[in-house]
Amino acid sequence: MKRNIRCERVYGDAQSTSGYRVLVDRLWPRGIKKEALQHDAWHKDVAPTTELRKWYGHVLERWPEFKRRYIDELNANRPALEALLHEGRGDLVLLFASKDEVHNSAQVIREYLEEIQEELHPEKH
Repeated sequence: MKRNIRCERVYGDAQSTSGYRVLVDRLWPRGIKKEALQHDAWHKDVAPTTELRKWYGHVLERWPEFKRRYIDELNANRPALEALLHEGRGDLVLLFASKDEVHNSAQVIREYLEEIQEELHPEKH
């Protein structure tokens, strides 16, 4: 069965509490106490490597190359991502801290997980 996968920024008032909520950043978000963040799991193992994250440095001109390199890392870590699809119940909510809500690793993970789901559970037309 396919799950709805969405991304949500950890900062701000709009945090929902529904779904299975997974922090997918390698570093814990600054200024947030662990008991204050509504989350079910922290999967820093699916986050970009420190080297890749530092290379990208949120320089938008590097985004296409960052995404390509990060997908290579995700491919190498596919079993962990497949397992993530089967954790918890309800929507899968990928939590991230980046200020940029479009160009961040959680969005790449979401797209990647949606592709895995399509492979595992193709829609019948």
